[in-house]
Amino acid sequence: MSGGARRGDLSVTRWGARFRGRTLPCSIGRGGITGRKREGDGATPRGSHALVGLLYRPDRVARAALPDWALPIGAFDRWSDDPRDPAYNQYLPGAAGHPFGHETLRRADPLYDVILLTDWNWPVAQKGRGSAIFVHVWRGPRVPTEGCVAFSKPDLLWIVNRLRIGDRLVVR
Repeated sequence: MSGGARRGDLSVTRWGARFRGRTLPCSIGRGGITGRKREGDGATPRGSHALVGLLYRPDRVARAALPDWALPIGAFDRWSDDPRDPAYNQYLPGAAGHPFGHETLRRADPLYDVILLTDWNWPVAQKGRGSAIFVHVWRGPRVPTEGCVAFSKPDLLWIVNRLRIGDRLVVR
């Protein structure tokens, strides 16, 4: 984790976010912000996290509304959140019937309609340090997440369309 925020960084505190000159409301983990992240603690990890990918629901978000590096979420895509899994904290495309604990990325609710992936505990995961910290659609203003950072869908779409290579999620 590197030093202070740079101009293009998505800077987040428990009070909200700043990005490209705008202040945006957001939600963080129910466990607050921590420097000692653990699987299941519900906390958002403090630090600087590279933004490494973008996934979206093609049946809910128009491809044209996203940058060209966005990847569609398939019907059976998963994310491993089980420290016993050899694929712990990895994206598992087409993983129907995956035998370890995981999150289903194609949800009935809109939370994962758009997902910015961070490099939290990735690509080489330390068991129990916590799986994916996503930036995703919120349930509502200040409604806590399981550790991720969440925004309204319009604000998240505004953010992803202004990201540049090297931008980071900086949690303070």
